[in-house]
Amino acid sequence: MADAGELDLARGLVGDNWSKKPTPSTEDRSPHPEKQITVMNARVAESIAGEPSAWPAAGDQLYVDLDISTANLPAGTRLAVGGAVIEVTDQPHLGCAKFRRRFGADAVRWVNSPVGKELRLRGLNAKVVEPGPIQPGDIVHKLVVSADAHS
Repeated sequence: MADAGELDLARGLVGDNWSKKPTPSTEDRSPHPEKQITVMNARVAESIAGEPSAWPAAGDQLYVDLDISTANLPAGTRLAVGGAVIEVTDQPHLGCAKFRRRFGADAVRWVNSPVGKELRLRGLNAKVVEPGPIQPGDIVHKLVVSADAHS
């Protein structure tokens, strides 16, 4: 895990491959703008991967000690992380073949179960709405945003 990072409107997490890696999520295989940042609950990551040094195998950029369920963080919710703000999107983040190879079929069944999806055990997708610096240990704050702030 990195000592510090920078969230950028165009590049997501600076230095990450999101902005360069082709994806099947868009028609032209360009980076999906609603899948810029992936966030996983740290307790779930620990239960699946063990020690924090093994968490990067999950492929997420941010690991948080926060209820990331759909009930607590519906799409459109904004989170302040360090000096940046991200917004939860409606794009699902599910266990895939790569996740299965790394953590096994049981882990994929668990995170992709109906309850796993509701709790977002595999994590959530977000986009950067205010760029800024982040670092391990930053407190994540759920922001209250008026309905017209998204327009």
